[in-house]
Amino acid sequence: MSGYVTTRMLHSAISMMGLIVLVFFLARLTGNPTDLYLPIDAPAEVRAAFAKANGFDQPLLAQFQTFLGNLVQFDFGNSLRLERPAVDLVLQAFPTSLILAGTAMTIALVVAVVAGSLAARNPNGVLDRFVNMIALAGASLPNFWLALVSVLVFAVGLRWLPTSGTGGLSYWILPVMVLTVRPCGLLAQVVRGAMISALSSAYVKTARAKGVKKRVIVFVHALRNAMLPIITVAGDQASGMINGAVVVEMIFGFPGIGRLMMESIQYRDFAVIQAGVIVTAAAIFLLNIVIDLAYALLDPRIKHA
Repeated sequence: MSGYVTTRMLHSAISMMGLIVLVFFLARLTGNPTDLYLPIDAPAEVRAAFAKANGFDQPLLAQFQTFLGNLVQFDFGNSLRLERPAVDLVLQAFPTSLILAGTAMTIALVVAVVAGSLAARNPNGVLDRFVNMIALAGASLPNFWLALVSVLVFAVGLRWLPTSGTGGLSYWILPVMVLTVRPCGLLAQVVRGAMISALSSAYVKTARAKGVKKRVIVFVHALRNAMLPIITVAGDQASGMINGAVVVEMIFGFPGIGRLMMESIQYRDFAVIQAGVIVTAAAIFLLNIVIDLAYALLDPRIKHA
C-alpha cells in the first residue's frame, strides 16, 4: 500500500510541475499590471521603478526562475493589490471554500444515497420515477441560474434570507443549497443504478432467503458493494465543487478562494493567482489519493493488485 501511495504522489508531483509552468505563463497573458496600478500619464521613470520593484523588468524566463526559487521556500510573493503575502490571503480564504464545498457535498451524498437506495428497491415504481424526475432536474440545472433564481425568490421576494456576505447560519443556506442540487441529482442516479445491480445479485437473494430485514439488505449488504461507482462520482463532484464554486461565491459575495481568484485575475495580481491555483490543485490531488485509498479499503482486490 505504501508503494502505491508513493507512486500516486509521484504522479501528482509531475502534474503539479506542469501546472506550475502553465499558471505562471498564462497569468502573464492577461497583460502588464503596470497599466492598472499606475495612472495613464505616469512618467516613464515611475513606471520603470514600479516594474523593477516587482521584478517585471526582468526577462520572462528570469522571472520564472526567481518564482521557482521562492516557491521552494513556499514564498509566492506579495499581493500587488492588497500588499500582503499572497499565500496568507489564499490560506485565509481557502478554509471558507472547503467548509462550503464539504457541507454541500456531505448533504448531497447523504440525500442521494438514501433517495437512490429507496428508489432501487422497486424499479419503475412510483417512488423510483419521482426520484428519477427530481434527480434529472437537479443534475440539469446550472449553478449560476439556480443561484440567481434563489436570490430572487428567497432573498428579494420572500426576504427570508440575506442576498450576500457572511455571518450567521442564514448566510450559508443559499450557497450550500445551490452547490448541493447538481451533485445530489447526479449521485442519486448513480446510486440508483448501482443499487439495482447490487440488489439483483446472488448474495442478496441468499440474504432474503435467510429472512434478513429489507433495510439491512439495502443499507448494509448491497450498499457496501455498490459504493465503488458512488465514490468515483462523488470524488469527481467534490473536486469540481472545490474548483468550480467561483460563480456561486461571486453571486453571493462569499469570501472564498473562488471570489479571491476572480478579483485577482481582474487586477492582474499574479502572486495571488499563482498561489490560489497551486494550493487548490494540491488539495484536489490529495483528495484523489484519499479516494484511491478508499477504493482499496472497500475492495480488497484493488489493494492486492
